[in-house]
Amino acid sequence: MKFKGKNILLIGGTSGIGKATLDILLEEGASITVASRQAPSDHENITHIPLDVLEMTDELDALPEQLHGLVYTPGTITLKPFQSLKPADFQREIELNAIGAVKVIQAALKNLRAAKGASVVMFSTVAVQLGLNFHTAVAMAKGAVEGLGRALAAELANKNVRVNVVAPSLTDTPLADNLLSTDEKKEASNKRHPLGRYGKPDDIAQAVVYLLSDNSSWVTGQVFHIDGGLSSVKHL
Repeated sequence: MKFKGKNILLIGGTSGIGKATLDILLEEGASITVASRQAPSDHENITHIPLDVLEMTDELDALPEQLHGLVYTPGTITLKPFQSLKPADFQREIELNAIGAVKVIQAALKNLRAAKGASVVMFSTVAVQLGLNFHTAVAMAKGAVEGLGRALAAELANKNVRVNVVAPSLTDTPLADNLLSTDEKKEASNKRHPLGRYGKPDDIAQAVVYLLSDNSSWVTGQVFHIDGGLSSVKHL
């Protein structure tokens, strides 16, 4: 069991990619703390901390002394024409995706450093690398996450804390329900990806678990594109 004796903090973890990551980590023996607005419904062997990252205060003061991994999963899919978005929409995207991650990492940094070998994983989107219609708000916010991840990786390298970012394409999660709500939408999404299908939560969770594990002990400051080839392969 690769994670036996390892303490992992999941921000989110109740649905989608976070839930898939939680399931794998539990199978691998990790001790899990989930911080989220709602408690996971079907796991008893975890610690739950009620947390809304937009209203965060001192909820993370009671973390394990040593924290070997931190995964920040909260995100949004706000897809609207640029002219329909208000500055407040962009502000909310930044607050949830980037500032929320800053708050959580700062609150947990002492615990991460105490582990003398820890990993932080955050989430971006394929839309940062690709120009996609109606993605201005989320691409801007996730671009901030990528910049944060690289700079933080440099700053924390000598503290033995690795920082990486995972950038998925469209994945079948509750956030994407509207984008995959009909067979026609699903087929169109499949055709957009060079590998012929949109993502599943486990596709992304496996990459997250790799980045948390000792198998990636020489990996930091990277943006992993787990996107069916969308960001790098020309689909003829």
